[in-house]
This record gives sequence, C-alpha cells and structure tokens, in this order.
Amino acid sequence: MTLSVTTRRRLLCLALAGAGIATAAPRPEVVASGLENPWGVSFLPGGRFLVTEKAGRMRVVEADGKVGAPVAGLPAVAASGQGGLLDVMADPAFEANRTFYFCYSEPDAVGMGNGTALARARLSADGSRVEGLKVIFSQRPKVASRNHFGCRIVEANDGTLFLTLGDRFSRKEDAQKLDNHLGKIVRIGKDGSVPQDNPFVGKEGALPEIWSYGHRNGQGATLAPDGKLWMHEHGPQGGDEINIPQAGHNYGWPVITYGENYGGGKIGDGITQKEGMEQPLHYWVPSIAPSGMVFLTSDRYGAGWKGNLFVGSLKFGYLDRIELKDGKVVAEHKLLEDGRARIRDVKQGPDGLLYVLTDESNGKLLRLLPE
Repeated sequence: MTLSVTTRRRLLCLALAGAGIATAAPRPEVVASGLENPWGVSFLPGGRFLVTEKAGRMRVVEADGKVGAPVAGLPAVAASGQGGLLDVMADPAFEANRTFYFCYSEPDAVGMGNGTALARARLSADGSRVEGLKVIFSQRPKVASRNHFGCRIVEANDGTLFLTLGDRFSRKEDAQKLDNHLGKIVRIGKDGSVPQDNPFVGKEGALPEIWSYGHRNGQGATLAPDGKLWMHEHGPQGGDEINIPQAGHNYGWPVITYGENYGGGKIGDGITQKEGMEQPLHYWVPSIAPSGMVFLTSDRYGAGWKGNLFVGSLKFGYLDRIELKDGKVVAEHKLLEDGRARIRDVKQGPDGLLYVLTDESNGKLLRLLPE
C-alpha cells in the first residue's frame, strides 16, 4: 500500500510527538472574528468563551463561533488610551455559581482620574447580562492618565486572586512606595478581603493588599506548573521583563531597568542592578511589547512543547514559544509570524489547546491546532 505525502507527514508528526520531540508549528483556526480590540478571554462550559473588548463591551462567543450581543449591566469604563475593559476570568466553579471576575479602568466620581479595578459578578442564565456586580478592589490613588493599567488576573492554588497594576506612566516613582497601589501586584480574597499572610499586613505606611512592588506595567501573568506566580511587564524602549514575583520583594522599577527613556537617556539611577532589588528571569532588548502569558501543561502538541511558556508580542505580531531549563530561558521560537497581528492574550483551553486573541479592529479568537 502506498501512503500519500499528507498521510506520511501526519504519521511522522505522531511518531515525533510520541518520542517527545516538538513537531511543526500548529495551524491557526479562526474560532470567531469581528471582535473589536479584544483584550481577555476565558472559558465557559459547553465550549463557549467569555471575551472582553477594550471599548467596554463583553461578549459570549458560542462554540460554533457566533459572537453574542454585548452583555448588559457592566460598570462605567474609562475607555481611552490603554484603558478599557481588560482581563476576564471565569471562576473554576462557574458551572455551579456562574461567577466570573473582570478588571477594567475605573473612572473616579468626577471623571478626572481613573484606576484599575477588579469586580466580581454572575452571568445570567441566558448570558445576556451580569448580576450581583460587586467591585472587590480599586487601585489607590486614582490618576489622570490613559496609560499603564496592568490588569491581568490570576487565581492562586489557595483560591486567592493576584492582580497586576501598572505605574500609570506619569507616577513611576510611586512604584517604589508602599502607601499606594501603583506599580504593584496585589493579592486579595475573592470577596475583596486581605489575606492575613500578605507580606505587608500590619506594616505602618504600607497598603495590606500589596504582594510585590517595583513593577512597571504587567500585562501578562500566569501560574507555573509548580503553583508559583509568573508575570511579565513592559519596559521603556527595551527592558521588557519576565519575573517570578515573591511576597514582599522589590523588582526595581524605576530605579533599575534594561530599558531607556523614550528618545534616549537613562531612567532612575541608570543602572541595571542594585542590592535589594530583584533581577528579572529574562528580559528583551529591543522590546517585544508582551501581552498575555500561559504555561502549556497539556501534551496536545507533543512532549517537546509541554512545560513551555507562551507570550504574545504586540509590537512584532507573533506568539513567542519559550523553552525553559533549570529556571532559565534557553530558546525562543516565533509562531504566527505570517499573520503579523498584535497578540493580546493567550490561554490554554479545557481541551489542552492554545487559544489566542488578536488586538485589531476586526480582532479574532484563534485556536492553534496541532500539525
């Protein structure tokens, strides 16, 4: 029997995958299109998706790719610049409680300032509106800025929530101060309470929600297979960083950085290392403008990809597959380069496959199919 070229190729890929060797790059399949600058995606039962659009809308995408009407009942959003309706995360018990969490740029009472907020709500049975909306965290202080909101949500193994918070661009020095939430990662309970084992609980002059500080603008965060929080943050003209934020640690911004001022010139002390400030696990020069972050824990793409870290690039329009060994980056591989679309988010679905959002006026939700 003579096998076709296609069949032989598939058999070879299966053999390589079984041997633990990474096969060819996966093929992107469009799940849904017509999304306006989508920012975050989460998975619902029945193969459905919950997707945010930066302009302030949230939509349910059906398993067949049909995009629903905007979900009603969302709060007012300061949708300008980098602000808007940003990340979203369905509760692990969503099927029972219909609860989800989302973060957004929250305007102040007089419309002069804004800040990152985290809310909890339930999705109605028909998926048309939110119910029981409660804001469980509001960044302090509010700032008149259109930039650096951070806004990635991660649930820890103990059920607490991590939220990345940007320095708001004009207030970068506040990232080194503990009396505010700017340039921080915070950790709270799902009801907005403060875990008593947070590192600054009871410390005078420090806000108790703070987990780590000295961050610039984290738009990617995820749990590693060992349960540790990983995140990345934008650098200024270079110096994007991957960090593993530990309780109470200082990650240096804006005192140390591998970037430089826009237009040139040093930032902070003009140095890259200082005692008491953590070094990044990895950094990019030039900047790739990272967004979205996930570890692949499934074997859907072969054992050679299992455990790899995936990060989207807004600037260059690719998905970065990052190989790690002994806690260090040993290789990077650019995926989806042909599309040259801004990659805003990447998540692993319940089916073990990777899903990607493209940040465009006609944004897409893509499913990456194994070759």
